[in-house]
Amino acid sequence: MQNLNRITFNPKVMGGKACIRGMRVTVGTVVGLVASGYSHTEILKAYPYLEEEDIRQSLSYAAWRVQEIEIPLSLYESAN
Repeated sequence: MQNLNRITFNPKVMGGKACIRGMRVTVGTVVGLVASGYSHTEILKAYPYLEEEDIRQSLSYAAWRVQEIEIPLSLYESAN
């Protein structure tokens, strides 16, 4: 996985959700805006303290997370 140094986790900020640089803006918020059709320019205008790289890393983090798979323990045990 690439370096996602702008994605932070702190249990005292937004309940420990993935945030942008420790701010109270979650990765989910940014990804949701992109998915809703907002352009990067519109997002940066609405959140002037964000940077283009914050959006890029949010999308990269989300893509990485959906690649994870969960294998029920019972399936793992039956294979071994």
